[in-house]
Amino acid sequence: MSKNSLFDPVGHESIADAVVAQIETMIVDGILKEGRKIPSERDLAEALGVSRPKLREALQTLENRDLVAVRHGEGTFIAPLTGRAMSPALLSLYARHGSAFYDYLEYRREQEAFASRLAAQRATQSDKERIAEIIDDMQKAWEEDDQDASEEADFRLHAAVADASQNTTLIHMMASIYDLTRQGVFYNRRFLRAMDGTGKALLQQHKEIAQAIIDGDPDRAEIAARHHMDFVESSFRVGQEQQAREIRAAKRRQFLA
Repeated sequence: MSKNSLFDPVGHESIADAVVAQIETMIVDGILKEGRKIPSERDLAEALGVSRPKLREALQTLENRDLVAVRHGEGTFIAPLTGRAMSPALLSLYARHGSAFYDYLEYRREQEAFASRLAAQRATQSDKERIAEIIDDMQKAWEEDDQDASEEADFRLHAAVADASQNTTLIHMMASIYDLTRQGVFYNRRFLRAMDGTGKALLQQHKEIAQAIIDGDPDRAEIAARHHMDFVESSFRVGQEQQAREIRAAKRRQFLA
């Protein structure tokens, strides 16, 4: 499979419009995601089977629609599409009010469960192979105690499950949420891994979600996703309670010293 095989040659009628329509469809379907660099003008024209002037016309239309952004000297990229799920002011408010964090987890629980159920019903063979490959990467990262690789695989798995749901709204909305999580806005995954001890419980939970999707079992996939998010919530509650006890103990010791 060539690197540009995801593009299909277009016919000769309304060539620029056909190119625009194909790329727009790929954006809607979550194939071309924001921030992704599209192939060079030469490679893309060859993959689509169109002339470079027609391709430039199509790219200009996409740029006018704010769907692609041209960075001079770098190339053409899919433009930011979903924006920030929350404004900086609201994110700051969340940071000051811990109870809001659990609203976020409640939202994630429902969306992850929904995505996992749909993925078990709709995942293609390609989706299943992608999920299986990520689980293999997770296993390797755990065995090698590579926290960076483990964290990256975690993000990739959740995104792959959302993609496998084949629900375009869910794909784009969850991509925005995952971006905030990747930035550590809501929580630091390493804190969660520390509460887990070795990260083995998290690994097993991810394996269960993945296997249920691969097996095409929507009920099991949904339950596994809910169990995973319940574990995340309970772990953070335990961690916060432990931190509060340590702070109180330190204050008592200082007062009695």
